[in-house]
Amino acid sequence: MKRRAFLLSSAALLLAQSARADMPRFLSSEPFTPDTVRALARKLAAAPFQVRPEVPAAWRDLTYDQYRMIWFNTSKALWEGTDLPFRLDLFHPGLYFPRAVEVDVVRADTANRLAFDYALFDKTDSAPDLPVDETMGYSGLRLRHRYAGEANHREFAVFQGASYFRAIGAAQNYGLSARGLALRTGDAEGEEFPDFTQLWVEEPVMGDEAITVHALLDSPSVTGAFRFVIRPGMACEMEVEATLYPRVDLDHVGIAPLTSMFLYDETNRPRFDDFRPAIHDSDGLLIWNGRGEMLWRPLANPVGLQVSSFVDDTPRGFGLMQRADKLSDFADLEAHYHKRPSLWIEPGEDWGQGVVRLVEIPSDKEIYDNIVAYWRPRDPLLAGSEARFTYRMTWGDGAATRRDVAAVGNTHMGRNFNRDRWLAAIDFEPHPALADLDDVTIRINSGSSDVSGGVLQRNPETGGARLAFTFDPGDRPASELRAQLFRDGTAISEVWLYRWTAA
Repeated sequence: MKRRAFLLSSAALLLAQSARADMPRFLSSEPFTPDTVRALARKLAAAPFQVRPEVPAAWRDLTYDQYRMIWFNTSKALWEGTDLPFRLDLFHPGLYFPRAVEVDVVRADTANRLAFDYALFDKTDSAPDLPVDETMGYSGLRLRHRYAGEANHREFAVFQGASYFRAIGAAQNYGLSARGLALRTGDAEGEEFPDFTQLWVEEPVMGDEAITVHALLDSPSVTGAFRFVIRPGMACEMEVEATLYPRVDLDHVGIAPLTSMFLYDETNRPRFDDFRPAIHDSDGLLIWNGRGEMLWRPLANPVGLQVSSFVDDTPRGFGLMQRADKLSDFADLEAHYHKRPSLWIEPGEDWGQGVVRLVEIPSDKEIYDNIVAYWRPRDPLLAGSEARFTYRMTWGDGAATRRDVAAVGNTHMGRNFNRDRWLAAIDFEPHPALADLDDVTIRINSGSSDVSGGVLQRNPETGGARLAFTFDPGDRPASELRAQLFRDGTAISEVWLYRWTAA
């Protein structure tokens, strides 16, 4: 090697070593194998639940403004100064995160516990003085990726708070979230929120297109071991393996739970005095059931708690979708709701019998997540057992839907011209099956309303079709509606489902 080349390579090595020196110190190092987290979860489940200690009171008592005065310095991220395509940032605890999470970096089959290092964070001059304990941990982590053709790393996934996490595709903004597990959502006795108490991130190597995160889940009722293989891109894909160890019999458990926000759209617009035509992170629940049907259920913001259960056997997938994807759908130049991701869940094996459950909670502000959807197995998970679920999550526009049927677009709801009945107008997206509307058969059903025949017309703006019909629920507080298009007895559209409720 020539002297100049040797000096350049040595300088690069020193730079990389200096960058690694800026990382948080390791508190401890332990062997790590593919079974490490499962073994920890199994051991925890055999013992009584122990509440984790809280961080010092000065951190817990931070105000919202004070919490925002402290932020991670991305120039001190893990793997900064290397050519790796990933970076790892950390979040400090306090305020909404009174109990910290232990974070480990797995390198060469060794898990290295990160010390809490206040020097990794920047802060304003007004930030309060806070006690520092290097063992107190963090509140979560953020992953960033350098996409092809770009110089900087952009964030694509966050794990923070209880068992919450979220991700986005390369051209999107954050919207809905997911959780590791849901317990008793919507039940009268209250919901239980398990926590991810420890996170392990496998250090990537050059050429890796995915990064792996492990999580230990704990709560009074159950423990769990989770493995996420996360691949960023135009849609962010996660391969999830969840192994659960119930402490008690779990008769209401939510697998692959999704959490979102729906305030209003064309179905309930008159209830809100706002200049924007719609406000939501997701606009519908999509289900590809075991019978092969594509079900589209527009979301609602009811005046009372509303729970819907879609009975199924071996579902092919479900998700909370954001089909409204134009700025004009929201007219919001700041929130960019049209760039919020959809999230599609695809089971990795036969999930058997159960229901896709949708919980809709009344809300009056867009800051509240009021929509929950998940898979609820029919059979309870018994104490002392081991239950394993695998599934793929697609954050973006990658729902594996049927291409041979027309998708539902907007749903419009309101009074008819005479103000004596309700009118539903359903837009179907352009599709070859709707090129000719003359021989299309309309099927509209309701078990509790007087429903008119439907009128199907071309929508000149979208190029698709619009189905309109009226219904009269009488004095009933709710009415279930179903509509679908057929040709020669074969379905050519998704199934449109809606629960009308009296405001």
